[in-house]
Amino acid sequence: MTLSAQRAGFAAAALGMLAACALLLANEPAPGVLARPALLAAIILAGVLFAGAAFLNPRFSLVSGFAGVVLSCVTTVALLRATGVAGNAAWGFWLPVAATWLAAALCITTLAGVSPRNKAIGRGVNFAVPLLFGAFVFYLWEIAVRGLGVPPVLLPAPSAIAARFLGSLWTLWQDFFQTFALGVLSGYAIGCGAGFLVAILANRFRFLGQGLLPIGNFVSALPIVGIAPIMVMWFGFDWPSKAAVVAVITFFPMLVNALAGLAAAGHIERDLMRSYGAPYWQTMRKLYLPAAMPFIFNALKINSTLALIGAIVAEFFGTPTVGIGFRISIEAGRMALDMVWAEIALAALAGMAFYAIVALAERATTFWHPSYRT
Repeated sequence: MTLSAQRAGFAAAALGMLAACALLLANEPAPGVLARPALLAAIILAGVLFAGAAFLNPRFSLVSGFAGVVLSCVTTVALLRATGVAGNAAWGFWLPVAATWLAAALCITTLAGVSPRNKAIGRGVNFAVPLLFGAFVFYLWEIAVRGLGVPPVLLPAPSAIAARFLGSLWTLWQDFFQTFALGVLSGYAIGCGAGFLVAILANRFRFLGQGLLPIGNFVSALPIVGIAPIMVMWFGFDWPSKAAVVAVITFFPMLVNALAGLAAAGHIERDLMRSYGAPYWQTMRKLYLPAAMPFIFNALKINSTLALIGAIVAEFFGTPTVGIGFRISIEAGRMALDMVWAEIALAALAGMAFYAIVALAERATTFWHPSYRT
């Protein structure tokens, strides 16, 4: 983005904030606005900050823009809660929201284009960009739901979901332990471990690979909703049936990726090991496994999300009175959508943390791979 386009965007955001003040003074959205002059003053100050971002030195422009965005976000949320705007919002409310969206887009785009020489600052910028983007998405969600008066049974606001999340920590912990600690981790370890061992045997004995891959393609195409009730009938309603579902859906991704990785070793390296007279298992340890590590970790990352999905879906078909899938099914039937979204947030956080742990382990193990070279 050019500097002139950035300045024009901030100038447009400043004009939008000032125009919103004019509409608010005309008392368009609700009569309670004029009784709170501090909100009007905050909107004017946010407009001034956006104007500063348009005309200041580029070094200070981003700071002024972010300060205006934060102030405008806080002000519009306060305007929504402190007056009769909620469910009855008009242009006097949506105009500052649009101006805030424009300024936030400019700030995040500019920050994403920054390339600092300091590596620590660069990592901080790379972390800040998705964090700020996600925070603004939640802001727009909150504003849209409350400003448009969306019924909570259709889509609760993020603040209501957060309040329910914090108020149900013990229940969420029990559900997390049942689904993730028991079902996901045990099934993940069984499925990935078995897939890896079978891949080694299939690499050693070619007929196994030729026979298992078509079966793997067939099983991987089976829907989870078809496997889950069968596993519940075989292994009961407690966590072993969920672990069995997870083991089935994680086995073949690991098998396929591990086989591809074991076959990725170069012919020159293989000929060198043969010329040294290295036995097969020494060649496996020194050559095949290092070459396969990126493929294996790729399967582990894929399975980290598949395992959680499989365990949650399996809980829809029978489980004790605890678990993420069980809670989602029960609370959806009660129309308690805030608790449903709290469980979804719990599953998302658990899945992200699980994936991050696997990614960090991959980085520590395969640091020599070309994809990690700087």
